[in-house]
Amino acid sequence: MADHPQTCPKCSGRMEQGFVVDLIPGGRLVSQWAAGVPRKSWWTGTQLPDDGLVPVGTFRCASCGFLESYARPEFAAE
Repeated sequence: MADHPQTCPKCSGRMEQGFVVDLIPGGRLVSQWAAGVPRKSWWTGTQLPDDGLVPVGTFRCASCGFLESYARPEFAAE
């Protein structure tokens, strides 16, 4: 991603690319962004739209720990 933050907007430290992990029974997933307001589901906890989920990449400042996240298709797990 060419337009990711190179320096921290809080302290001007170096930003490094990473991701937030969602732990599920028996596995780990990359967080995803979903449009709209969250709605409860009796079965799964939260209803998800049928399509339009976008993986979230997160950049972390190596100095102060500030996190900045972006929902972009290129952050999908390979």
